[in-house]
Amino acid sequence: MRKLILSIILLIAILGVTSCSRPGRQAAQPTGLRVGIVTSSGVDDGSFGQDCYIGIRNFISTHPDAQVTAITEPDMSRLMPAVSSVIANFDVLVLPGFQFARIGNLAQENPDRKIILVDVSPQDDDGTTVELDNVYSMTFQEEESGFFAGIIAALETRTNRVAVVNGMAFPSNVNYQFGFMSGVNYANTHLGTTVEIVELPPYAGRDVRGVAVGGNYMGGFADEVTGKVVGNALINAGVDIMLVAAGASGNGVFTAAKEATGIFVIGCDVDQFDDGAGAMDGRNVILTSVLKIMNTNVTRQLTAIANGTFVGRNELLSASTDSTGFVSAPGRHQMSESTLARLAEIYPLVNSGVIVPAANFNGHTPDNFPGLRM
Repeated sequence: MRKLILSIILLIAILGVTSCSRPGRQAAQPTGLRVGIVTSSGVDDGSFGQDCYIGIRNFISTHPDAQVTAITEPDMSRLMPAVSSVIANFDVLVLPGFQFARIGNLAQENPDRKIILVDVSPQDDDGTTVELDNVYSMTFQEEESGFFAGIIAALETRTNRVAVVNGMAFPSNVNYQFGFMSGVNYANTHLGTTVEIVELPPYAGRDVRGVAVGGNYMGGFADEVTGKVVGNALINAGVDIMLVAAGASGNGVFTAAKEATGIFVIGCDVDQFDDGAGAMDGRNVILTSVLKIMNTNVTRQLTAIANGTFVGRNELLSASTDSTGFVSAPGRHQMSESTLARLAEIYPLVNSGVIVPAANFNGHTPDNFPGLRM
């Protein structure tokens, strides 16, 4: 009898352990938002993708039950198929870049999925811009930040030769280019400078309409090798200050500047001062960085989704909403006091619309825009 009782107790114990290990009794999965971010240059590119990722991480810091997955697809032709294949796995997708423009139909097919679109408004398969309940798109007047970069470059150059280097001729990049050219032309007209903008014919760009826009384009945002080639070519042409709007490709331009003497670059989208350290002569090569404030707006929209207050819309952000500008914090730039004083005079004119720099689609050109000949 005693052996029978012990056998029953042992059997009960075994059954108890077994029942605790059944798949149905596993630890509960996270219940917060499942956020995905898809980029071509990664979330550690020191620029565009990274700033959007910082916005997600900032959201997660106050919503620890949320989780994020970063997906990198360097092949531009495979970006949209990548999004299509993963959209069902996430509550929210953050998509930074013009290459995600044709998200409209996929978004409509997945109305229970939210999409935060950066740098472009959603389009359907016919290329028509649409406004959708489940898509928030933020676009920026990059030409304003580019304009400030052009002013800065014109006032700080010693060779009187400056340039702007871009990844691809998407509207946001052309905005930076045209804004930069507008700033140099403004400085030449009003501030006593005589500065030349250098463009290399082999790298001239065509925008999304096929219109020639000149400039210096590398053909992608994840090609550091070409970035260094273009950077060196511009340095050899006498350029000593370059605005770099090229994602991870821009790291190659930074390397070219670090291996030269007396060369500065202007960072783009985010404060890139820390990326400028390590030049052969001990300098930091970042003169300053021009900005568009993405991370704050990404965090804001994720919070709205979590709170149930999200509203799909297409929003244009500018200096008037504190979403464009330049870095002037002490220790994060190397501009002269006289340049800062000039910028303090000019910024309100841009903010108020007295100066409207040229952009890809605003009908103005870098040599003919409101405010150039006041």
